[in-house]
Amino acid sequence: MALARAAAAPIAGIAIAVVLAWQTRGLDEVARGDQLGPGFWPRLVLAGLALSCAAKLVVAWRRRRVRDGAVASAGSETLDPPEMSGSRLAAGIALILAYVVATPPLGFALTTALFIAGFMWLCGARSATAIGTSAVVGTVALLYVFIKLVYLPLPKGQGPVESVTLGLYRALQIF
Repeated sequence: MALARAAAAPIAGIAIAVVLAWQTRGLDEVARGDQLGPGFWPRLVLAGLALSCAAKLVVAWRRRRVRDGAVASAGSETLDPPEMSGSRLAAGIALILAYVVATPPLGFALTTALFIAGFMWLCGARSATAIGTSAVVGTVALLYVFIKLVYLPLPKGQGPVESVTLGLYRALQIF
């Protein structure tokens, strides 16, 4: 019963990913020559969802097998996963929502750097060097991928933030 409960969400995730991937089959009809079609990124995300759900399913199955073996040999309940902090989960969700709301006025570059730094801190990282480096490198990498490789127009921000973002793009030779 515990395995069925643990496997329900990953199986549902895989099924949803397959159904949605099937729905993207006609998106690439408008693609031009050597460019990626509009269906590429949704399919890539859905493949990631399916793979992560499959991995979660394998972990649940293995945990059940190990737990059955441990209980049979020692009668121990030490293999239970650690408790999740409800306040930390709520803060993570709030951070994601704040990222979505703040991106149009503040621009993708600034909000992404702040988001990465905030999420790392929320997850327990405390080294300012590691957090700052990850935020800068992660943001620059995402800028190059989305603007140079995918040709995706990202929010530049409003007012003076737009000028700063355009200056950053020029400094990184993105524009």
